[in-house]
Amino acid sequence: MFTSVDNYCERIDPSFWAEPLNAASNLSFIIAALLVIRLLKGQHDIATRLLTGILLMIGIGSFLFHSFAQRWAAIADVVPILLFILTFIFFATRRFLMQSTLISGLSVIGFLPFAIGSGWVIAQIFGPLNGSAGYVSVALLIGIYALVLWRTQRKTAVGLAIGAATLVVSITFRSIDQSLCATIPFGTHFIWHLLNGVMLGWMIVVLARHPKN
Repeated sequence: MFTSVDNYCERIDPSFWAEPLNAASNLSFIIAALLVIRLLKGQHDIATRLLTGILLMIGIGSFLFHSFAQRWAAIADVVPILLFILTFIFFATRRFLMQSTLISGLSVIGFLPFAIGSGWVIAQIFGPLNGSAGYVSVALLIGIYALVLWRTQRKTAVGLAIGAATLVVSITFRSIDQSLCATIPFGTHFIWHLLNGVMLGWMIVVLARHPKN
């Protein structure tokens, strides 16, 4: 649990502040959560409150990982991200597709084999993408929701498409981090944080502003 983890260009030793850009860029999640709270003043419900709280947890967990850089901190980093994805899928299925609580719950369970399968296919085509292949499944799923809603809820569909496109760009910067170490010593992982803060905050707003039936 206390074994050091070194997966990024910026880290050259196990010290606490060895990834200043990667650590500090997690402020994007905190700022995004605070902006969401302000933007949705008076529009918050259980879904947006949960997702905004988890967004704050992502910022804290990722900061811990990019400062302590140990296995326990990696868990603190990954768990809130997975929790956000699964929570969003539940409420997206419930609201966007107008499905029951049961179907929405099953969609959450179904995401896991979908992520594993699509991640495997992506890895076979493009390689492991520096451990980012699994995240491509999230962008794919958001794109699927956008396509389903394109004719009936164009505004929401456009919002989801913007989120998916932002995530694709974000994944690209995460994927090229290691390969550019010689050229960019501090890497590109911090851009993944900055874009994801924007994208996750945006996704909460899209969910909140979808017409309630």
